[in-house]
Amino acid sequence: MAMLQFISAGLPTTALPTSIHSDHLIVAENGAIADLASAKQDYSEVVLSFGEVTEARADREVQVYHFLGSASQKYGIGFWKPGSGIIHTIILENYAFPGGLIIGTDSHTPNAGGMGMLGIGVGGADAVDAMTGLPWELQCPKVIGVKLTGQLGGWTSTKDIILYLAGLLTVSGGKGRVLEFFGPGAATLGATAMATVCNMSAEIGSTSCIFPYSDAMGRYLAATDRNYIATAAQENLNLLQADEGSEIHYDDMIEINLSTLEPHINGPFTPDLSHTLSSFATDVEQSSWPKGISHAMIGSCTNASFEDLSKAAMLFREARDAGLKPKMPVFITAGSEKIRATVEREGIMQDFESAGAVILSNSCGPCVGQWNRKEVTKGTPNSVVSSYNRNFVGRHDGNPETHSFVTSPELVATFAFAGSLQYNPAKDKIPTQNGKQFMFSPPHVEELPTHFEDGTALYQAPPRNSKDINVQVSPTSNNLQLLKPFEPWQESRAGDLSILIKVKGKCTTDHISPAGPWYKYRGHLENISNNLLTGAESDIGSEILRGETLNLVTNTVAVVPEVAKSYRDAGIRWCIVGDWNYGEGSSREHAALEPRYLGGVAVIARSFARIHETNLKKQGMLALTFADPAKYDGININDKLDVIGADELKPGKNLILQVRRPDGERWEAELIHTYHEGQIPWLKHGSALNSIKASR
Repeated sequence: MAMLQFISAGLPTTALPTSIHSDHLIVAENGAIADLASAKQDYSEVVLSFGEVTEARADREVQVYHFLGSASQKYGIGFWKPGSGIIHTIILENYAFPGGLIIGTDSHTPNAGGMGMLGIGVGGADAVDAMTGLPWELQCPKVIGVKLTGQLGGWTSTKDIILYLAGLLTVSGGKGRVLEFFGPGAATLGATAMATVCNMSAEIGSTSCIFPYSDAMGRYLAATDRNYIATAAQENLNLLQADEGSEIHYDDMIEINLSTLEPHINGPFTPDLSHTLSSFATDVEQSSWPKGISHAMIGSCTNASFEDLSKAAMLFREARDAGLKPKMPVFITAGSEKIRATVEREGIMQDFESAGAVILSNSCGPCVGQWNRKEVTKGTPNSVVSSYNRNFVGRHDGNPETHSFVTSPELVATFAFAGSLQYNPAKDKIPTQNGKQFMFSPPHVEELPTHFEDGTALYQAPPRNSKDINVQVSPTSNNLQLLKPFEPWQESRAGDLSILIKVKGKCTTDHISPAGPWYKYRGHLENISNNLLTGAESDIGSEILRGETLNLVTNTVAVVPEVAKSYRDAGIRWCIVGDWNYGEGSSREHAALEPRYLGGVAVIARSFARIHETNLKKQGMLALTFADPAKYDGININDKLDVIGADELKPGKNLILQVRRPDGERWEAELIHTYHEGQIPWLKHGSALNSIKASR
């Protein structure tokens, strides 16, 4: 979608170095080879020459991979083909360097902090601004200093640092803040281990996360053939490490003793529901969560490094030698083709395969909902464990009854052989077939291989001359659709608003625009808009299913996108009323594009997640919060709303919400907006992209 927006800007090439990654488009089901083949069939493989469509495909519509490949060549962008790896691992291996700044259209972009680089997740429209050469802006964040002392040991891993912080700060506690790690404990961590912490900092809503330069970063740079960067870093340590005594300048500070930190398991349904390993069995016993585990998954952009897979493989070997087999299906994912080829060389993949694990392609897979799961029917309560970063309702398999728990790769490996959430590898034993009792030992491995294998070449560099390259989008494609500009703001547009849905409780971008089978339509706004808020919970009543709302015209219950379309087609302006931290999670821009496309005018919430609030603004929607969050409780689905003052929007000046009941009663609430002078034209012109065009 970002590429479609950039094309509509009409520029010949990007103003900044840019790369495209196709890691979200591969559905996990039968293993890497079969899944990649299916993906290429679904989306069409990239052809070698983009000047014309090959004869074999002449009668087929141009599909997603061909579009991405040709657009990359046309506009001077590097393209990482299907199977090359997960974006954040690719960035760490090839682009990240100490002291740099990178933005990416994925909320886990802070992963680059493991290399001392400030990575910030943004929406596609923000990325397009940067690609066109416009200044990229961000409200100056506060900084939380996290002091690490001691050293990890036993079953505690680097993942437990961020799992602990998620429980401490919650999913919104990092909003408007950067986490900066320091202290002697930071120097004990490997580069990919630090990247794990930074990656999952997105789950506390932080702007970014970063570690100071360390010898471990130098070792990683050398292992990935970038020793020259390590040398440059060593010569400029004063710029890459904190000054003595600088901790007095942090806005807040947290101290973690790694020597006493316990292993953690977080979930279900939210990454900030934190449990220590020692208390987890009791927590499970006192809950209604399914105790047996139906699936174990090791991988994702958070935990698919050489070190992660080596630790898990060591435990698999221990279990094999004891005569044990996994008690459930197991998925394994390498973070990149470089890692896959290296662990293949080291015999690590064979350790997993001999135990019956399925090796997935080097892509996101179930972590982002790309999982064609068949062994558990939708609606069946079950529990899964993974080394992933997110575990929202229906996140992995579209089943709202899948209870997902996130933890370290080591614990996932042990759970796979124990089969129960109540198992504790630090004290529990597993009976073997010969009647003995087996107990795992905490794994200890090298953080890096002697050298990385390159594997299959899956990178397409931009050509020197792109003049003759054509980018084609078929008007009959179901997967791609050129964007049409949104209409500019009209006077009184924020008056007489119907409420499409009043959302109750957690509403992530996964709830607003679910992933899974919908990914194939990410380049087709009309088609993907059919999933708008289909994962959201309405506050109308318990008889209303997720994704349903009341059609105020027909007085019948229907799915949200159908009601939205009917309102739009009837000329009825509408808004969404949201709860706390509305739009948390992925930087998914479709969660803002879809309501705009279907006729939405405003989203009024108790509070917003940072990226989603910006995405709404960029698409010409009013993003407003209640000055008094309790006013949310007084709004009913059949109220009419007038946002007073929207036509004369000014920075720092609050608006008034006038609520009109069907019986004639009226009441008012104060609304806050965060638009500054440079953002108001986005609203007036209909979108940030329209504003860019108008300024030329």
